Order: sequence, then C-alpha cells, then structure tokens
Amino acid sequence: METILIKALQLILSLSILVIIHECGHFLFARVFNVRVEKFYLFFNPWFSLFKYKPKNSETEYGIGWVPLGGFVKISGMIDESMDKEALKQAPQPWEFRTKPAGQRLLIMVGGVLMNFILAFFIYAMIAFAWGEKYLPASNVKMGFTYNETFREAGFENGDIPVSYDGISIEMVDVRSELLNLIEAKEVTVLRKGEKVTIPIPIGFSTKNLMEKTHIDYRYPFVVEKISGGAPASKAGLEPGDSITGVNEIDGIAAGEISTLLAENKEKEITLHLYRQGEALDISITPNESGKIGVALRSPYLIYETVQKHYGFFAAFPAGIRMGIEIAQEYLKGLKYLFTKEGAQSVGGFGTIAGIFPEQWNWVAFWSMTAFLSIILGIMNLLPVPALDGGHVMFLLYEVVSGRKPSDKFLEYAQMTGMILLMALILYANGMDIIRAVFK
Repeated sequence: METILIKALQLILSLSILVIIHECGHFLFARVFNVRVEKFYLFFNPWFSLFKYKPKNSETEYGIGWVPLGGFVKISGMIDESMDKEALKQAPQPWEFRTKPAGQRLLIMVGGVLMNFILAFFIYAMIAFAWGEKYLPASNVKMGFTYNETFREAGFENGDIPVSYDGISIEMVDVRSELLNLIEAKEVTVLRKGEKVTIPIPIGFSTKNLMEKTHIDYRYPFVVEKISGGAPASKAGLEPGDSITGVNEIDGIAAGEISTLLAENKEKEITLHLYRQGEALDISITPNESGKIGVALRSPYLIYETVQKHYGFFAAFPAGIRMGIEIAQEYLKGLKYLFTKEGAQSVGGFGTIAGIFPEQWNWVAFWSMTAFLSIILGIMNLLPVPALDGGHVMFLLYEVVSGRKPSDKFLEYAQMTGMILLMALILYANGMDIIRAVFK
C-alpha cells in the first residue's frame, strides 16, 4: 500500500507541474498579444471548483478543479474545452483570440508545447549539473544481457553483449533507449563467450516485440542489498552482501534465473549456493507463497563499473538539450507502432504511467521521469487531433496557407469530435490497465 501511495504521489506531483507549465505557455503568449485569459485551472472543474481565486483588478480567475485529467486556460474568443458558444455570439472584441492575426494565434497555441520542451531541456540540464550523467558501458556488463522470447527466437542468447547494429558501434546499452535501435536494425553483432556473432534481424521483429512485457535487461549477480525482518531470508540467516549463485543442483546463474527458480519452488525447501566474503556456503531456505525470500537486490549500477560524466553550469545546458532531443527521437521512433494492433494493445493509462516511477522516493528518478513525460506531453499535444493543440495548429496553418478561416460552427464540431475521441482514448487506456491488472 505504501508503494502504491508513493508512486501515486509522484505521478500527481509530476503531472501537476507539467500541466501548470504547459498552460503557462498559452497564458504568457496570450498576454504578450493582449488577449484576455478568463480562467487558469489545474484540473477540470465541471459544475464546481475545489479552489478558485481572482486577484483584485485581474481579468483571470485561478483555480483547481476536481477532475484530475489535465488543466486549461480559458482564452476569450476561442473555441476550447469550455465550449462557450454564447460568448462567440457577441460582437468580436479587440482583446479576443479570434480578432488577432493568424500568426499571433498560432504562437498562442504552440506556447504550451514550447514550454514543455523548454522544461524538459532545463530539467535534464539541472540533472547533468547536479548529479552528472552516469551510464553503464555495455562492455562492463560482464554477465551480458537477458532477452525475451522474441529476441531468443531471432537468435539472441542470454549472456550476449551487443557491440554494434548495422555497423554502428554501441558504447552503452540502456534497456529503454537502445531497444528501438536493436529491434529496427537489419543485423546486430554481439559478443558471445568472447567471440563476435552477427545476428540477422527477421522481418516483423519490431512489431512482435511490442507485445512482450520485457525486452532486454542487464544480467547481473544476485547480490543481497537488504533483508526484510521476519522474511524467509532473515530466518535462514542470509546477510547483506551475500552473492547467491545457484539453487539446488543449478549453479553459476544470474539474478533473473535465480528469481525464476525461487518462484518455481514457492513453499518448498531448497538449497541456495552463495559466497560470503569469498567463502562458499550452502543455506537451506523456503520461499514464501509468492516465491519470494524477502530481499532487495543490489543494482547492477553498484555491481558493475559505471562511467560518470560531470558538467559545469554552462556546459550542462547543451548536455540537457542533447538528452532531451535523444529522448524525443526515441519516442518518435516508437510512436508509429501506436497505430498497429500490437501497439493498441500495449497502450496504458495512469496506472501504467505511475508504474514507471520508483517504489521509493528518489529525486533524480522523479525529475528524470518528469522531463521524460514533459517530452511525451509536448509531442502528443502536437498531433493533428481536434481538441489538442495540434488540431488548433492544423486549422491555423490551413488559414495561413489558404487565406480562409474555418467557420466557428466547423470549429465547434471539430472540438466536440476531438473531445469525444480523447475521452474514448482515456477510457480505453485506463481500461487496458484494469484488464492487465485483473488478468496478469
């Protein structure tokens, strides 16, 4: 329960920051061009608000709604989420969105997305400045990597270390960012038992991988970091620092294989082979009903030698921009799979998003995920879908090119259609979360 609460709090705080910054982009550009902003809200407020405040001599009401699905700014003279048709029946006023030149309206609409990208670049820059950039070179992962069934069917073996794809050398294999490069390559060269092996990638490999829950991961020793009081590990006498190498008659295996064997032997007495301060030991233990022994594992980043890059204050900004652009490129590569059958089945809602945050509060991880989500929010908002910023931009570009402005009635219908599509997508995504939770 505590883990769920920590993940939920991180999700709420992260999304609140992103929504406020996004809406600030619209707000600031609107004010630059003397367009009146009637409301600035975090979350939506149908029927009532949890909080609202209008400063003296201000045209804008600030508030917090009760439906946590984003936020909005209500801009005078614009067809938006409020669907305020009555205001549009009045004579156009000089402070309204609809009376401004198309170029100014375009900047107001892209202001939110622009702020999301700027925020992501800034966060990555501050991470680089405060904590540096740490990565694990592929060559330092001595036990190699583990691969899912689709990878193994293509010719990969657990323990393989990728060294290049399509002739491009791999310095680092980040289990998230490098994945798309591997699954979209024509061939991948790996180091297998000290020898280089080239694996041709079959047609349809990338699409098939979308249906897998896991893809590739670091293969590393099962080293005990922490032990839960009263757990099987505590009763059996395990100690932090113990390196478990095998179960029963199987020895010399990695953490993932050991976890699988523990799950297969739940509530059965087994023998663990381990090393403690260089001494080989055998310990009897009985995994609980969930196949767990109550230990936290040491991270591969603490087991293998990592490389740490440090940046000065000014050098951190180009590094942050580079990190943000790399993340955006990776996301755009994967976005095309969203419109496949497999991609549609892999869509997730708030539960999926919360799942990417760590179980314990970690500021580096929190800010990294917030920057990552800011990139995603910026890209998704640029999609040419009515009700999204990209839909408004699409109609404004049509106006700029053709010289003709779509009618208010057309924009009303487009906005309504877009909102219905978005609500359907939100329900579908969160429904998929529920289905996966029930049938996992």
